[in-house]
Amino acid sequence: MNCPSCGSGTPGLRDGVCTACWYASTERPKPVRDRFAKLARLRELGVEPYGRAFDRSHELREAFATFEEAEAVAEEAADGGDPPELEGVRVAGRILSYRDLGGSAFAHIGDRDGRLQIHMRRNLLGDEGSALMDLLDLGDWIGVEGAVFRTRRGEVTVRAESLALLTKTLRPLPFGKEEVGEDGRRVVHSVFSDQASRYRQRYADLAVNPDVREVFRIRGRVVTELRRWLDARGFLEVETPILQPLYGGALARPFSTHHHRLDRKMYLRIADELYLKRLIVGNLDRVYEIGHDFRNEGIDRTHNPEFTMLELYFAFADYEDVMRLTETMIGDVAREVMGTTRFTYEGTVVDLAAPWARVRWDEAFSEATGLDPREAGDEDLRALARETGRADADELSRVQMLDALFSDLVEGRITNPVFVYGHPIEMSPLAKPKRGEPAFAERFEVIACGFELVNAFSELNDPADQWNRFAAQQRLREAGDQEAMEIDEDYVRALEYGLPPTGGFGLGVDRLVMLMTGQTSIRDVVLFPILRPEEGRS
Repeated sequence: MNCPSCGSGTPGLRDGVCTACWYASTERPKPVRDRFAKLARLRELGVEPYGRAFDRSHELREAFATFEEAEAVAEEAADGGDPPELEGVRVAGRILSYRDLGGSAFAHIGDRDGRLQIHMRRNLLGDEGSALMDLLDLGDWIGVEGAVFRTRRGEVTVRAESLALLTKTLRPLPFGKEEVGEDGRRVVHSVFSDQASRYRQRYADLAVNPDVREVFRIRGRVVTELRRWLDARGFLEVETPILQPLYGGALARPFSTHHHRLDRKMYLRIADELYLKRLIVGNLDRVYEIGHDFRNEGIDRTHNPEFTMLELYFAFADYEDVMRLTETMIGDVAREVMGTTRFTYEGTVVDLAAPWARVRWDEAFSEATGLDPREAGDEDLRALARETGRADADELSRVQMLDALFSDLVEGRITNPVFVYGHPIEMSPLAKPKRGEPAFAERFEVIACGFELVNAFSELNDPADQWNRFAAQQRLREAGDQEAMEIDEDYVRALEYGLPPTGGFGLGVDRLVMLMTGQTSIRDVVLFPILRPEEGRS
């Protein structure tokens, strides 16, 4: 097909024109049009604007450190010779700043965690290099070969002897104002107009905000350390189905889809629990999984429909054993990753070091609400839910009201991690009854910084009791509770083969990272959170 604007042949039209006309259109922002013009000029000069591999000798931080080591050796020798230079260095990065002085230019380039100044002299780079200098923009990726030296102002710099364009950018990155703090760290003040733009264009957010990159480096180290800690204690990492014929393991609304070949409804998992406990039945007595779960529910500062959970289960244990494992593991991971168990969250110091405080669920509920959760009527609970601002109070089941009131009135008061244990049995369809108190469950949640971090129990292993609990859930579902479970006959069959006494938990990895990095929204620790549809694009 031909472009109706310029007549050129094109495999497809973008908004009715070829891509060249699209970028050149006055509907595009002027910086985009200017950069596209430079791209065209580069091609006229025979410069490929989207280059091939560039063989680096050093990452930027390595080049900086290697030069300083050479400097230290030279100073120790103290022979009075010329200042040292590090020859033959090949580095690459994105242009973060650019200052044209006419016959030369200074730029800073950055890679994943380094930053280095580049000095480009036109007479040293020749005609091709000089022409390329005129067509560079902030954000472009370049490769440089040359010698590392220290300028008269004391900054470690690469003297460019050759210059390669690796990628030409067509859209300006939102570089913000940069300051150097008292601790010597560079602080970038973003120019994104709103948070949604940061989340939607995370690639740009990461490119210009080193603090954001650091949050996700910490997240990666947290996941790595959780794995290392569990592997060292004999746990086996496994993978269970994400696409499931029947959802379960939590009280939540699922995402559903349809398998065309099998002609059956399928669900994205809401929890890993039931499949992991099947593995305990199969003599894999210590298992864990770190993966994504999906719940078709609201979005707020601690909830994203897609989230990361660590679930683990181990045989011959109960919820007391899981408590000890939980506080030890999280404290150890914090020390290994961050060097401390103490963090500041919303202005308050939080300490993850064991031992953690313990409080009964019913006592905490009664203290906050003035109601006994066993004796309070549904209408009393509903009236209190309305008072707390629950717009959906009239639609909630008793279990949902108990959970909502606890979340609204108790969790927000808790800062340091607390084991809240002994939930009402009707709230815990997969947990064993508490010994001597069958109206309550051998279950706990860890609450910290005002939100739930861990949910755990002594696992129910009586198949008849479990079937009855599923049946009760099924009746709630038929009465309109969309979060209630269905009867999982295969899971009951697995229990009939014998599940040994087992303890297990689910840990919200996103929330743990929030706590350790001081982020107040789950969106700040999820690379690409779920957002409303974008309205238009320029």
